[in-house]
Amino acid sequence: MKQKEKLIIYQLFPRIFTNDCATCVPWGSLERNGSGKFNDITPTVLESLAELGVNCLWLTGVIEMATKTDFSSHGIHADNPNVVKGEAGSPYAIKDYYDVSPALAVDIDNRMGEFEAAVERIHEADMKVIMDFVPNHTARRYHSDSAPCGIKDFGADDDINMFFARDNNYYYIPSQQFSPDFSLDAERSEPYVEFPAKATGNDCFTAFCHRNDWYETVKLNYGHDYHDGSDHFDPVPDTWLKMLHILRFWASKGVDGFRCDMVFMVPLAFWHWAIPQVKEHYPDVMFIGEIYDVGLYRPFLDYGCFDYLYDKVNLYDTLVGIETGNVSAARLTSCWQTVDGIGDSMLNFLENHDEVRFASKAYAGDPMRVIPSLVVSAMISTGPFMIYYGQELGETAADNEGFAGDNNRTTIFDYWSLATLRRWHAEGKCDGSLLTPQEKWLRGFYAKVLKLCNSSAAIREGGFFDLMYVNLRNPGFNPHRQFAFLRYHEDETLLIVANFDARETVVDINIPELAFGMTGIWKGELESRDLLSGRLARLGLSPDAPVSVRVGGRDAVVLPVGKGAARASEKGKASAVMLKNGDKDEKKAPETKQSKNKC
Repeated sequence: MKQKEKLIIYQLFPRIFTNDCATCVPWGSLERNGSGKFNDITPTVLESLAELGVNCLWLTGVIEMATKTDFSSHGIHADNPNVVKGEAGSPYAIKDYYDVSPALAVDIDNRMGEFEAAVERIHEADMKVIMDFVPNHTARRYHSDSAPCGIKDFGADDDINMFFARDNNYYYIPSQQFSPDFSLDAERSEPYVEFPAKATGNDCFTAFCHRNDWYETVKLNYGHDYHDGSDHFDPVPDTWLKMLHILRFWASKGVDGFRCDMVFMVPLAFWHWAIPQVKEHYPDVMFIGEIYDVGLYRPFLDYGCFDYLYDKVNLYDTLVGIETGNVSAARLTSCWQTVDGIGDSMLNFLENHDEVRFASKAYAGDPMRVIPSLVVSAMISTGPFMIYYGQELGETAADNEGFAGDNNRTTIFDYWSLATLRRWHAEGKCDGSLLTPQEKWLRGFYAKVLKLCNSSAAIREGGFFDLMYVNLRNPGFNPHRQFAFLRYHEDETLLIVANFDARETVVDINIPELAFGMTGIWKGELESRDLLSGRLARLGLSPDAPVSVRVGGRDAVVLPVGKGAARASEKGKASAVMLKNGDKDEKKAPETKQSKNKC
């Protein structure tokens, strides 16, 4: 029987991930700034990611999007640049659901073959691959030059004189021309003309959208009439049928899952109908939903049939508040309580393409402060944990790339390259030789945490016990700056303490009798070695007195305290005694300094 595995997802933009151009300029073209390619996802690159502890890649920006780059010489229609964001274009303004971005191919005419080969290499590296599914909106002009025979474009049969019709693919504003609050002829080529106007992707049902709207996209119609709030799902709307075919198309390419964009902007009934039909043919394909309302978590998991959901507005936002504001670490208890019973279906993260970088000036301002947030987010549940490319190197997103500007995020609209990733990639060698000392240390620490998520059964598939309720009034424990919990499975129990304070502290932690009974903690004296630092801790474990643990400033410890650890400790002592008393063996047990190892 195959061992259960905790998903460790690495989100990357192929366009930027392996782009080694060191002289990118803002608003640079593909020819000027370059682009990473599918072919760059080599066995060497994958081996380096596996060494980090990654077992799943999310390839972002794969499906063909509207772009200012002209690929018409390869039979791909050119897009009007007046409704494209950035030189490269938004990966969420899809213009052909059946094709991949030509910018990611070395041989553009064989772009799908290069994608399929990359998927095969990822699988050979024993990793899964997921890709974006963008169900809510398309580019303003959609046309597929790669769709299978008989598949019509979105909008091809629409009645454009109706705001709503069940089998229309779009919503229309009849008799009105698209007239946003910016010029539609500022860019080169012909002005952009759309008549009648279509509703814009962020539920903007007017011809007069604003620059801050998702003006590069148009809203898809799944049978919900936004004028009167009525649903028209029987018979099945045309958009449902088209989207099901698209999902099955990509599943047939070997994709292991879909990160589904803005799932709450699509009727829940569609997901209930579509996901089981995909899984009927591809039972192992997983669906991850981007969602921002905790009140919708359970409906989208239970009725909507999703495997995992983002936990952005719950755990992520709380960790941001602890790091940047005056939020108490005790609030983390309410985070797991909010998702109690479904926590293992929550995808946790500290970065993704929508959020500011952890090390940016808008968040922590220092990548070395990440340890307590990383340990809590990665180890609080058995659910997936995701990092964003470059996060493990301390990427600060300090560049002004063009359309994205200096916004503390890595651009999704421009052709660009990141110096941190260039040093890691080292023109394909991925040997770490060009990394700075801080980048080497940080990447090594991420590797410890991420690998531990699967090497430890307690974290990978075990239970969770929150220790905060018995420590809120403990004078030796600051619940506003420390968070303590147990993870346990069979005879493995881990005591995990995160310290969000800048100062090193000795934390006194009460562990109740209930925890000893449930988790199999060893009672009595125990020598335990921190799984993160390797430092030795001498612990006195009892329900009648707190255990003292030393934790560095903005640091964390993961201490084995179960019966298995006790047996290992006793075995280690016995071995040390044998070496000490041996006549011929000159080896000695490692000495430890009390000042460093007292916890």
